[in-house]
Formats: sequence, structure tokens, C-alpha cells
Amino acid sequence: MNLFKKFAVLATTAAMACGAAFAADAAEPIAKEDLKVGIIYIGDEQEGYTYAHMLGIDAMKEACGLSDDQVIAKYNIPEDESVYDAAVDLAEQGCQIIFGNSFGFEDYMIQAATEYPDVQFCHATGYQAASSELENMHNYFTSVYESRYVSGIVAGMKLAELYGEDTDSKIGYVGAYSYAEVISGYTAFYLGVKSICPNVTMEVKYTGSWADQALEKETAEALIADGCVLISQHADTTGAAAGCEANGVYDVGYNVSMLDAAPNHALTSASINWGPYYTYAVNCMINGETIDTDWCQGYSEGAVALTELGTACAEGTQEAVDAAWAAIADGSLHVFDTSTWTVNGETVTSTATDDLAETYYGTEYISPDGYFMESELASAPSFAFIIDGITELNQVY
Repeated sequence: MNLFKKFAVLATTAAMACGAAFAADAAEPIAKEDLKVGIIYIGDEQEGYTYAHMLGIDAMKEACGLSDDQVIAKYNIPEDESVYDAAVDLAEQGCQIIFGNSFGFEDYMIQAATEYPDVQFCHATGYQAASSELENMHNYFTSVYESRYVSGIVAGMKLAELYGEDTDSKIGYVGAYSYAEVISGYTAFYLGVKSICPNVTMEVKYTGSWADQALEKETAEALIADGCVLISQHADTTGAAAGCEANGVYDVGYNVSMLDAAPNHALTSASINWGPYYTYAVNCMINGETIDTDWCQGYSEGAVALTELGTACAEGTQEAVDAAWAAIADGSLHVFDTSTWTVNGETVTSTATDDLAETYYGTEYISPDGYFMESELASAPSFAFIIDGITELNQVY
């Protein structure tokens, strides 16, 4: 398996091995009126992923009682040395905590964290905080695979309405890169669909960009031309939804509602509420508490959700969604239950085996209860299997 698919696996191994090194004394509390917060965004309000983070920062300001001028934001920062420059500038402006919201920011944030040990650096979707051995470096993510799964149920209900539960229809998925984060998400979505329509298959096509409106639309239309009757995505614009609307195909989005882009065909979107993390981390600064090296929460903590259901949703969808959320919350439903998926026709019973040593490094992700423990051992996604029923049409790292 390609190295990039194993990033989160390395993260988990490092977190388990190095976690004890982070029992550092808490810092001195910072009066909330004296706190400055920096945030480095890969996009702006025009891009759904960044907009969701912006909403999270707004929620944090309200919850923690911070004024607008206490938060300094850097927008549209590419995944290159510009991140380091932005982080240094924020630190020099007096920010005591700095957040970065994109996967490719991590190396540059670690570089800055090394040079500014008194500033806390928090990186979304990354995996190197534990292995960096820096007490001021942290990773955070959410259990978005939960909302992906439930959005798949919404899609499955629509397919069943259109074609019957026994349909062998093909659906499509617009992905950004062939990373574990994306693989975990599209697998969760597919398993949600299969819980309603067990014979459905899925094609995945990557764009090689987190946010490219035209390319995402083009990729969705290519999948539609290849026979896919419903499209979902792990890409950050409304391009795929617009392509679906133009072609009369139903859509499940990501981050934000796609109803403006596809009023007749958007069903829902898997979304993340970043407010709980930003509020938690800033409160740690105010209270003089240590920020977790790895943080991940899900539906039960209000960190993931679905956007509103579109009017095109099948009858009974809300009831199916409510039942799924309840089962996730009470622990009776595990998204990656090994009885619901196979690889090359075989059920995966362990990841700590010789044939998976190159991918999972001897780490056991299969719980005694028979499910893959996604984001339980570290915050970053680790699920990197290409399961039966899913075909990657290309790979982009």
C-alpha cells in the first residue's frame, strides 16, 4: 500500500509509543482578555471546508468570550513554506495558540513549533504531533466517518426508492487525494449505502486538489457518464453538486449544504462542527490546562452531523437517520463492523499480521468486538483498506 495511505497508521503507532512523554505540567492560565489566537486557513468563506472551520472559530469566540480583534486569521495559504511564514508572523504578533486547518500544513507548523516553544500549535487532520515529541504540538480531527455513514443511509434510502433495495446500481465518489482520511470517509459512506442496498457498487475518482470547483464538477460528470446514478464527495467545493444538478443525478455533499448548488438533487451533506475543539483548546489556554496531543470526538459530543435533508429525500429518511444516530450513540452500531465488509472476499480479523505489517506496523485495529477502531487510538483516520465493491479509478497522492 502506498506510503500516503499509511500516514495515519504511523501516527497511531507513534501516539501509542510516545503518549507517556506528554504528561507535562500545565501552563500558567492566560486571562481571556489577554489571549491572542491565530488561525491559518487553506481557503476562505467561498470554500466549504474552511467555512466550516470559520464557523467553529466563531462558536469558540462566543463560548469563550473573546472579541473579534483577539483572533488573527490568515486566508488562502497554500500547502508550502507560506504556512511557516504565516505561523511565524502570527507568533510574532503575540498569538499564544495557533491553529492550522489543512493536512499539508503539518511539517511547516512543526518547524514553527520547534522555534516557538511557548506557543501552542494545533493542526487539523494531521498525524505527527506525538512523534514530533514537541509538547506544544497537537493534532485534532473528528469522527466524521460517523456522519459519512449516516449520509450513506440517506443515499441508500433514495436508491431504494428509485430502484428497489436489491438494486445493483453503481454510485460515484469524487475524492481529493488517496489518503487514509479520504479512504476512511468514502468507505464509511459506502457502508451506509450498503446497509440499505447491499448490492450497490462504487467508483472513486480523485481530483488531486482539495478545492477545485471546475475539476470537481468535471470529475462528477465523468462518473455520471460512466453510469454512476448518485454521487458523493470528499472535496471542498460545490462543483460536484452543480454537476449532479445539471445532469439530473442525486448528490450527497460534504461540509456544507449543497441545496443552493443542487436544489432539486441535493440530499444532504456530511458535516463537521469544529466549534467543540476550538472551544476546548482555547479554554485549556485560559484555564492553564494541557491540550491533548490527539483529540477526536464525534456525534455524541456534537462534533459531527448532517446538514438539512433536501426535499428530494425518500420517504422515511429522517426516521432512518434518527435510528442510525441513536445506534451510534449507544454503541450498538460500529461503522466499520468487520461483518459488513470484506477485502478480496475475506473478512479482516486482525491488522497485526505479517501480510499487513507494511501497512499497520503490527498495530491491532480490530477490537475484540469485531470492528475497526477508527480514530480511537489516535485522532487521524487510519482505515486504508480498499474493500470489495469499491473501485479506485485513479490514485493521486
